[in-house]
Amino acid sequence: MESFLRDMSLTDHLEELRTRLIRVAIILIVSFMACYGFGEQLQEILLAPLRAALGVEGKVVFLGLLDKVLTQFQLAFWSSVIVSSPLWFREGWLFIRPGLYEKEAKIIRPFVFIGFLLFCSGIAFGYFIVFPNTFGIMMQFGVSNVEATISLREYIVLALKVLVFLGVLFQLPNLMLILGFMGLVDKKSLSSYRRYVIAAFAVLSAILTPPDVITQLALLIPLVTLYEIGLWSVALIVEPFKKKTDQEFEQDDNDNE
Repeated sequence: MESFLRDMSLTDHLEELRTRLIRVAIILIVSFMACYGFGEQLQEILLAPLRAALGVEGKVVFLGLLDKVLTQFQLAFWSSVIVSSPLWFREGWLFIRPGLYEKEAKIIRPFVFIGFLLFCSGIAFGYFIVFPNTFGIMMQFGVSNVEATISLREYIVLALKVLVFLGVLFQLPNLMLILGFMGLVDKKSLSSYRRYVIAAFAVLSAILTPPDVITQLALLIPLVTLYEIGLWSVALIVEPFKKKTDQEFEQDDNDNE
């Protein structure tokens, strides 16, 4: 298979990487300050699923003198990663763009936007599906009529990390497309990996969710669906593109002869 990326010198790559990293850092700093200013509102949004599950039988507390302060800083940081995602997705695109031919860039460009949508979908999935179901089931375990006391800092940090993790996890189809364009995977190899991937997803779902079949399936099914989307994207987009590209290279070689 022909190389997908255009030849660029190591110096060019490093210079471009340095520029993009500086811009991403600036984006995160500005986003951090904005999110810190809306810290109370963001905190209330994150606490909503937990408070709905707790009802009148629990409360959220801070356990140390610095807990509220540290929580606000960590909330602002992780929120800035989420809020600024369109901008650092764009910087990621601008980093790989110089290494692509124009025809390749036209193929890849839409998937940068799709990657952002998948990231947002992962966050929405975690907030609206995983959180309510997980918290509700966890509150039902053990002895009833016992008041739950949840650490504010631990919950906020864990919730944000889970949301970012799910946003990244939902990038699976895009990752498979990239690997396909690089010639590392194809439909046949991805199909042969399917059973192992599903087994790995089942283990991951069991680790990330309570010991409840319904909640585990609520995470497992979307993960398997994402893998299937990636597999068929490779089959319907990458392989026809690479076949057409190979034919064009062969035609050019024949014309030169």
